[in-house]
Amino acid sequence: MRGNFGISVIMLTGLMALSACDSGDPHLMNIRTDTPDEFGVLPSKPLVQPESYTELPEPTPNGTNLADPTPEADAVAALGGNPDLVTSPQIRAGEQGLISYASRYGVPEDIRDTVATEDLEWRRDHNGRLLERLFNVNVYIKAYAQMALDQHRELARLRGLGVKTPSAPPDPQVQIDN
Repeated sequence: MRGNFGISVIMLTGLMALSACDSGDPHLMNIRTDTPDEFGVLPSKPLVQPESYTELPEPTPNGTNLADPTPEADAVAALGGNPDLVTSPQIRAGEQGLISYASRYGVPEDIRDTVATEDLEWRRDHNGRLLERLFNVNVYIKAYAQMALDQHRELARLRGLGVKTPSAPPDPQVQIDN
């Protein structure tokens, strides 16, 4: 009798440990943080000898150099835009209206620190179940799941309002005549 009780306790403990492994949502499972980000590795630009060494920019400690990758500027140039505007800190005329509207109620100086503190508090209050904390499982996405935008419901809402959504997939309810 005593042996059966020990086996039952071991089986129950194993069952509880296994049940904590399933989050129910396949998108939330297996979030690995111990591997390198394959999209974070960018090849450097080829080295080119300038026509004159006086054309080279002045070296700046911890600054950029001509061989550093600039994916955002390269993408803008590939799409026909001006890549110099990507790195320019100057506010252009077309952006002034957006900045004025976004800052109409004022802009706190410490907004980044405030948001980081609020985010940390939110994640501490919603940090998962006991076994998730014990086994250091990432629950970041799960903590914010209730705040996530349901893209399909939002698309249906916009289409219901008559908003054109050309980049979204076609509505499956609409028949296209050939």
